[in-house]
Amino acid sequence: MVSRFVGLRYTRAKRRNQFISFVSGFSLVGMALGALALIVVMSVMNGFDLEIKQRLLKVIPHGVFQADAPIQHWQQLSAEFKKEPDLLAVEPYSEGFGMISYERSMHGVQLKGILPDEHMGQTLTNNMLVGSLGALQAGEYNVVIGRLLARSMGVTTGDKIELTLPQLSITPAGIFPRMKRFTIVGVFEVGGQADQGLILMHLNDTQKLLRQGDGVTGLAVYSADMYGAENLVNQLNKKIQSLSNQFSSQNIVGQDWSKTQSALFSAVKMEKTVVSVLLMVIVAVAAFNIISSLVLMVSDKRTDIAVLRTLGLTQRQVMSIFVVQGFVIGATGIFTGTILGVLGALYIGDIIAFWESLTGLMVFDPNVYFISHMPSELQWPEVILVVLVGLCLSFLSTLYPALRAAKIEPAEALRYE
Repeated sequence: MVSRFVGLRYTRAKRRNQFISFVSGFSLVGMALGALALIVVMSVMNGFDLEIKQRLLKVIPHGVFQADAPIQHWQQLSAEFKKEPDLLAVEPYSEGFGMISYERSMHGVQLKGILPDEHMGQTLTNNMLVGSLGALQAGEYNVVIGRLLARSMGVTTGDKIELTLPQLSITPAGIFPRMKRFTIVGVFEVGGQADQGLILMHLNDTQKLLRQGDGVTGLAVYSADMYGAENLVNQLNKKIQSLSNQFSSQNIVGQDWSKTQSALFSAVKMEKTVVSVLLMVIVAVAAFNIISSLVLMVSDKRTDIAVLRTLGLTQRQVMSIFVVQGFVIGATGIFTGTILGVLGALYIGDIIAFWESLTGLMVFDPNVYFISHMPSELQWPEVILVVLVGLCLSFLSTLYPALRAAKIEPAEALRYE
């Protein structure tokens, strides 16, 4: 009780040495800035991660089932899949790789054949900038491409592009690469890699182009809960194994989106971890400043410590005085920064929008970036983690100065007083 009272008095009292006050204030501000920066940056990175997932899953399925060769009798397998209650939709697709050219522009692309009336087509309809997915009719060899790809090649609807496949055609005139002319009938924008490397066409056209016959590259499945796609895919994998040899012999294996896009999301997670660790250095520096301020405080209060010892305070009680003082400084900074960080994370989008309207400058140019706003997703477990780490560092930083204060001998400190 006495230790807490004296420690709080030392925290509020005016100091003869202004430098000690400055170092203590600097420690508090450092703690606050560290917590503020950590919470805001982690929330923004969470927002980017969520934005990428939502946009990416507009053009990629929640799960895919593929085999070593084109899947035959996929209609029967699709009918079996639809019996699963958590399944939202299932659709066939065919995909391959090639190179498109227009005038002097060339670009490597992934071509994907879909059924425009199925789930993916309905989802992409809301993201069409020009044209319509309904124009993808079987046998007409029309394509829909991403906005960034269209801009880089300088094409729009109505233009004809040449598609070259990594396959050879043997003719009486010699061996030539397989080529086919397509007409652009639409441009979509979903953000990310899909806008600059994906072209869509009708499933039947892709089957003919890739010489798959009636087979398809795979089946795409969509879950009512995209974060529960892993459980759904596992259930469907078990269903395939329980079916007849007609399907099990084709070695069909399913993967959810967290596996097919693992490289991207692992990179995002690693970046978030590295940035968080680097920002935690700010809190660590502030904690070192607490050590410095307390060491100076102990030197300044040697006489007071000696008097308290002669009045009957034990070494442990003296140690507690400076632990309380340093911990209060660190905790005040952490909680102040946490409050400001939570407010900043919740309103960062509005703050950026206000700044853009005030200055006329755009942080995210929609012509360059796939978003036009600052996304933020506040996660309370991360806020609690920041607070706990900050409080732990504050406590640990008080131990060395407090231990030095406890070892001061009263007779030695009062000898020249």
